[in-house]
Amino acid sequence: MDDTLQLPLGYEPLIVQRYSHGSVQEQFDDVVQETPVALVYNGISHAVMMATPTELEFFARGFSLSEGIIEHLGELYALDIVETEQGIQAEMTISSCAFSALKLHRRAMTGRTGCGLCGVESLQQLHQDLTPVSTEFLSEWLNDIPNAVLQLGSQQKITALTGGAHAAAWVANGEITVLFEDVGRHNALDKLLGYIAQHRLDVTNGFVLMTSRASYELVRKCTRLNIALLACISAPTSLAIEMAKKSGLALAGFCRGKGFVLYNT
Repeated sequence: MDDTLQLPLGYEPLIVQRYSHGSVQEQFDDVVQETPVALVYNGISHAVMMATPTELEFFARGFSLSEGIIEHLGELYALDIVETEQGIQAEMTISSCAFSALKLHRRAMTGRTGCGLCGVESLQQLHQDLTPVSTEFLSEWLNDIPNAVLQLGSQQKITALTGGAHAAAWVANGEITVLFEDVGRHNALDKLLGYIAQHRLDVTNGFVLMTSRASYELVRKCTRLNIALLACISAPTSLAIEMAKKSGLALAGFCRGKGFVLYNT
């Protein structure tokens, strides 16, 4: 599928009753879209994620990379987005080596808006799958965080209309160069990671900024693509901090206004 093909906008208008100061008005309101998206590899469904149906090619690529299903995009031979009555399928053909590895630890899984251990079958695997970051963290990036946070509002189109989406942005030279939105924070990140991989962005030249709490799965996904800094506008979890320290990824939380908290370097 061509990346320029028109996909859903990510929101839809609904007629609602708005109550305010004792009065009621019937009016249109935009609501963020949430759709089941099945990720299918070589004909076998691996996961069903509840996602906003925009930029799904980037989402499928990013999920495949960040969950370790493929090591690089060269192992992804074909990708088609297929709409059905039940939802959307991202049908992918991957290398026989990658597919054999996937079958070894594949399990039935349904991803929710607050998805947990995506593709992880045991506590031991959670830590074994953690990828050390080799990209050098640049302390000057910290000076770019406040300015990047200020840019978020103007670039979150779906959130401006609905108030219901998370965003994941790539920041380079103090500017947000690309941003993706989704009802799920990890889905937004996968869309961004898919874009980074597809366009071969230099991950040594920037960092990820997200409008969510810093959870362990975001840390885990960033390390897969060798990203050195993850900055989030809300709090980190204890496991996110632990995994960031083990991997060498720098983690910043409470990125609001002109300040933030750095939890490790």
